Amino acid sequence: MPTSSPSSNWATTYALLFLMPVFMSSNIIIAKPAIESTEPWTLAFFRWGLASLLLLPFTFRELKACLPVILKNLKLLSFMAFLAMWVCGAIVYLALKETSATNGTLIYSAAPALILTLEWLFRGRKVAFREFIGIGLAITGVFVIVTKGSLNNLLSLQLNKGDLLFALCTLSWAIYSVLIKKSQLQSISTVPLFAVLSILGTILLAPFALGEMAMTASIPATSEVWLSIAGVALIASIASFLSYQYSIKLVGPSIAGMFMYLMTPYGVGMAVLFLGEKLQMFHYLGFLPIMAGLLLATLPSMVFKKTARA
Repeated sequence: MPTSSPSSNWATTYALLFLMPVFMSSNIIIAKPAIESTEPWTLAFFRWGLASLLLLPFTFRELKACLPVILKNLKLLSFMAFLAMWVCGAIVYLALKETSATNGTLIYSAAPALILTLEWLFRGRKVAFREFIGIGLAITGVFVIVTKGSLNNLLSLQLNKGDLLFALCTLSWAIYSVLIKKSQLQSISTVPLFAVLSILGTILLAPFALGEMAMTASIPATSEVWLSIAGVALIASIASFLSYQYSIKLVGPSIAGMFMYLMTPYGVGMAVLFLGEKLQMFHYLGFLPIMAGLLLATLPSMVFKKTARA
């Protein structure tokens, strides 16, 4: 006799999916002191180095047991670490020095659509019409929030080198999200797999960070900066990536990726709580289509199909 009902299963899954973007959207706020005083590769190196050190004691035995699988797939794992920790780590911080967080948010809003496209092209995933509509609604909500509901603000946005870097990060994240479901990696459980990627990412970042520190003397020196890096390692790295990877295992990259749209309203909420910003009407107007799009694109797959199989 099953110990849990389909409704309780999808409710738990949804709770995780709604929580995951909280961790992701915390990156810029928590990392702000470090971003202002530390160079991109140096910050990314310490971020993922600390995350690796925190994970290693809890995963050492499993990593040792999984070593043959890790070595067999070392090239794939290294490529994934390059995408997630090198590109989506250091390059994001570099891009923020060249462009605004608003532009970056808009460009990153393409990630769920890219994930869906890659799954369709390379995994033969069938795409329902409701998913296209849901993505369209969610993108509309993101645009409303970041442009403050003004068409003039949208038209006045200018693209620069930082925007191109954000586009590269968005593509890298989409590829990473699809690769995490590769069949040869499914024998490694979520936490050890993330630990391997963190360690490989730290190794890939090391020569660039060392060169950067040698040329700029950009070494974290104050307790505020180190506290910022620790927060990024714990919340924006370990908590966000583990919840995202586990979500992918539960519902697949396309549905998990859809919940990245919540990063925009969550980011606004954090700005209200921690930076003293005020909620305005366009925030509510943007949040409504984001939520409608998420429910339209994901609820039929996760609830109705599971209920039908029960």
